[in-house]
Amino acid sequence: MQKTGRLELTWVGKYDETKVEPRILIEDKSKSFGDPASENMLIHGDNLIALQALLQDYSGRIKCIYIDPPYNTGNAFDLYDDGIEHSIWLSLMRKRLILLRELLAEEGSIWIQIDDEEQAYLKILCDEIFGRSNFVNMISVNMKNIAGASGGGEDKRLKKNCEYLLVYAKDYYQLEMFKGAYDYEEIGALVERYRQEGISWKYSSALIDPGEKIYVGSTVDGSGEEIKIFKRVGFKIKSVNQIMKDEGLSESDAYNKYAKFFFVSQMPQSSIRPRVMEKVKELGRDSELYSIEYIPKTGRNKGKVYEQFYKGENFRLFAWLSDVSEEIDGVLYKKTLQGTYWTFVGGTKNLTKEGGVEFPNGKKPESLISRIFNMASDVDDFVLDSFLGSGTSAAVAHKLQRKWIGIEQGEQAYSHCKKRLDKVILGEDSGGITKEANWQGGGGYHFYELAPSLLVKNDKLPIYQINPDYTFEMLCEAICKIEGFKYKPDDVFHGNSSERRFIHVTKEFVNVSYLKSIASHLAVGQSLLVYGLSIQSDMNLPDNIEVKKIPKDLLEKCDFECEVQ
Repeated sequence: MQKTGRLELTWVGKYDETKVEPRILIEDKSKSFGDPASENMLIHGDNLIALQALLQDYSGRIKCIYIDPPYNTGNAFDLYDDGIEHSIWLSLMRKRLILLRELLAEEGSIWIQIDDEEQAYLKILCDEIFGRSNFVNMISVNMKNIAGASGGGEDKRLKKNCEYLLVYAKDYYQLEMFKGAYDYEEIGALVERYRQEGISWKYSSALIDPGEKIYVGSTVDGSGEEIKIFKRVGFKIKSVNQIMKDEGLSESDAYNKYAKFFFVSQMPQSSIRPRVMEKVKELGRDSELYSIEYIPKTGRNKGKVYEQFYKGENFRLFAWLSDVSEEIDGVLYKKTLQGTYWTFVGGTKNLTKEGGVEFPNGKKPESLISRIFNMASDVDDFVLDSFLGSGTSAAVAHKLQRKWIGIEQGEQAYSHCKKRLDKVILGEDSGGITKEANWQGGGGYHFYELAPSLLVKNDKLPIYQINPDYTFEMLCEAICKIEGFKYKPDDVFHGNSSERRFIHVTKEFVNVSYLKSIASHLAVGQSLLVYGLSIQSDMNLPDNIEVKKIPKDLLEKCDFECEVQ
């Protein structure tokens, strides 16, 4: 165990590092589905190797990562090796988190769902990998009720109903502001609930007619900008009960019809209100209702003309129901900004039906993943889930028009993820967030398998050889990836790492005349790396040419046939 003197979490095997072979991805076109121009990727295979394979093309490009790894609780998922020995779990997570950090965009964030068995250890591990200064939040997520006949037997511990989301930035100072997360409740149902619980509902009056506005004068705000003042003549204010009686409406219908006009009057702590009061007093107050127009320097109305209403001799400010509500399909909902406690009990009630696939104990509601992706990404951003499970996050990302990469190592890549995503593309998935996102189908994805290891042991001799399943094209692409070259066959070259450095792979005997023939295609200032199976010894090479042998020099680069989990 290294002793560095730093604050860190240590365990047996933490520093037993091996460089994983960055394998290539092979598209299975028989399983790819929908629009062939799509950039979405569904990858079947071990996520450690898959993440390594993605680094070359996607490093620094992923805006939001969500993962829901096995919780290591002993309650093994049917499709995951959960409940493994603690130090092994930490090692597996550490390796993957290091790669995930590399894939994140500088302004991106990672969201990791976990329970209380590993949360504390994972927090310290993430502090070490992402930096404690890049910790954003820990969100408690209520996933289930604990009351009822199914609550289970008595135990010394309190019943669990919360899981946790650890949120980290790649770089906190470059992290973009998250969009607000809201809970929604239909106004009619909310008012009735308040009535039953004895809570006072404040938004009970509506400015049915704002009347005629007559300019009476101006004052200035703190920066000297003009505030125009108007008195209102002929305005009409009605209570919700008056509206219901006059128009024969139900309470819900009254709120839905006059959603934009309901208000509550309040006494705000504002520097503008006393300025307006003073000016109106100077002019001689002769109306019960005044309005002002000015251009705020900050806040959600920054830079545009904003109107406010004041009522009575105390100039009580109107706070509008429309500012804290939203109309969806003709129905008005109160929206409440959420902090670090989220409840998704309702979203788990019909969870088994979402996506048309069953995934006991590990499935998360689409509404939860939708909230995360909406908060932390925009349309056409790349999002990634390397523990895809039943395919929820990919399905959500697709409906929200994000570009997505999903990695799943189990057979559920075929039985769950592909089945679910095909239905999303065909417009046959009507559950989850389909209605909310107005999803009607479309798009596509490419299905990839991880290539087998490039080098394998000879059946009879203690040596490594090229995997017989590899075509020559696969061999060239794999060597390019291992050496950090972009695979791009052109002329005699198989790839390049810059405009000046190229790579050539061959199974032919490499001698001086062969090198001269290849090198003749180089321009002044360019260099060449050649990989060959058979190479003439004792060659005098120019400074701009390097020759390496297969498999010897590849074995020094990484661990082939490594045991990954």
